[in-house]
Amino acid sequence: MPSDLLIDLHTHSNASDGTESPGGVVESAAAAGLDVVALTDHDTTSGWAEASEASLRTGVALVRGTEVSARSEGISVHLLSYLHDPEHPLLVAQNDEVRRARSERARTMVTLLSRDFDLTWEDILAQTEPGTTIGRPHLADALVHAGYAPDRSAAFATILRTGSDYYVPHYAPDAVDAIRAVRAAGGVPVFAHPGADLRGRVVGDAVIEEMAAAGLAGLEVRHRDNGPDQQRRLTMIARSLGLFVTGSSDYHGAGKPNRLGENTTHPEVLAQIEEIGRSDVIRP
Repeated sequence: MPSDLLIDLHTHSNASDGTESPGGVVESAAAAGLDVVALTDHDTTSGWAEASEASLRTGVALVRGTEVSARSEGISVHLLSYLHDPEHPLLVAQNDEVRRARSERARTMVTLLSRDFDLTWEDILAQTEPGTTIGRPHLADALVHAGYAPDRSAAFATILRTGSDYYVPHYAPDAVDAIRAVRAAGGVPVFAHPGADLRGRVVGDAVIEEMAAAGLAGLEVRHRDNGPDQQRRLTMIARSLGLFVTGSSDYHGAGKPNRLGENTTHPEVLAQIEEIGRSDVIRP
């Protein structure tokens, strides 16, 4: 594999909380000069087929994945599962349950928001595509559309922040159980933005050690939400536990300021992911 490939292993489409279609994400990756992009929508693989078609059309290789929701000691943990079997019953059931919980949580939050804001469930649905995994970003988009916040980031920082009067947590499996489900499905689990302490609490070293013992393969170290101190910490943890390190954008289209290719992954790491994963990378 050439050593100069530009590889971004974390993006979202409107199958979850991005603003572009799955094919549009791949087209944007081509326009950004990427050689390889991963589509990792939250708790769903519904965008894989469209993204695969766009990969063949644009010449950008596609790593098919999912960002799996989990928790550890009450702290949110996101796992990037790469190249798993999309029909494996254990992982499918887990993702289905999380999506149901996300939808129920969103409805509860809309009820709370409607006490102070002119907002309905129909307003939320207007910000989504059919089959979308509905979450806080769509509530944020509805608040922006109604003029209650200037953009999605501002809505998250104020009205929808963790701990606000409108915030409601949602069910997610224990991180160790989620890793085992990913591995059972032939996937390669990577801990997404594990040092994003500006978002809230992050797990300690002992939890990452427990996750590694359960089959965690890597840490997403190079991510804009991991500050310099966290990146140093995570690099040392990865080295001590024998985990590989990735870098990614966490691109959401217009939903976040993150830009495609702002952080990238070394081709040698992609080769490791391919060696472990059950599914193939789509290569034009």
